[in-house]
Amino acid sequence: MKSNSATNNNQRKPVLLWLDLTHDRSTEELMEQFRLACDCRLAKESGLPAREAGQQPDMICMHFDRPDVLGLNLVLEVKRTAPSIPITMFTVQHSEELAVWAMRSGVWEYLVLPLGNQEKNRYLQSLQHLCQLRWQEDIHAKKPQVERCGNLPDSIRLTKEHQKHHALQKAISYIDQHYREGIDQKDLAQRCGMTPFRFSRLFKEVHGLGFMEYVLRKRMDLAKELLNNSQMPVTSIGYEAGFKDPSYFARAFKQCLGCTPSEYRDASRPPLPGLVGTSLQEGNLGLLANT
Repeated sequence: MKSNSATNNNQRKPVLLWLDLTHDRSTEELMEQFRLACDCRLAKESGLPAREAGQQPDMICMHFDRPDVLGLNLVLEVKRTAPSIPITMFTVQHSEELAVWAMRSGVWEYLVLPLGNQEKNRYLQSLQHLCQLRWQEDIHAKKPQVERCGNLPDSIRLTKEHQKHHALQKAISYIDQHYREGIDQKDLAQRCGMTPFRFSRLFKEVHGLGFMEYVLRKRMDLAKELLNNSQMPVTSIGYEAGFKDPSYFARAFKQCLGCTPSEYRDASRPPLPGLVGTSLQEGNLGLLANT
């Protein structure tokens, strides 16, 4: 028969103490994914966990969007201050070098956001198993392991501007491949591990124009290239560039470039032989272009 202590341990939820080290203070949103299985508590400040009376946390969760030198030094400080409590590092910005540094620094688990269901379930199972062992044994009395931390990885020594560009790298790559299709901004923000509001604000800050303006510019560049270098009808060019409505393509083109697609094509063509210097009406030029 199981003892009362063992039964209580089986029913007990792991206590996770969260440190919010993100720039947009999004840890509360991440915590919601774990509340059903864990007792989640947000530290009052993004600093060292206070030694509060009562139950000690089973795991310290440090949430980063873009780790910097101060944040990673805090990982080491938390490890020194509370050596018996394991640390999980959640991060949006990721590199192999950063993951190796985390493991060498004694981080128990390193997870890249956003988390898929399979990865989250794997983590929760490992966490529950670890806690069962910790609850059954008095491991708090053991001596801390020898620290194995090395120099901070170069990948986190990026300037703020480089960090911003890195955070949007997945989005830009996806847009470059799919700009002729319908792209949902909410889905794109999720790919980058951001809320739609933060994604929109950061995108405009980095590129100087909004997400939809960026996509429109990509489509216009393709349309101009096809108008200059192909004999495709204007309507077909609009479809090829991602515009589903020919009339909208014509309006958007004129708003961006000050002329219609047909006028742009005519202006970009070299003069016909024998007509250089000849004054022709615009209507006659249109007839020549269509012959």
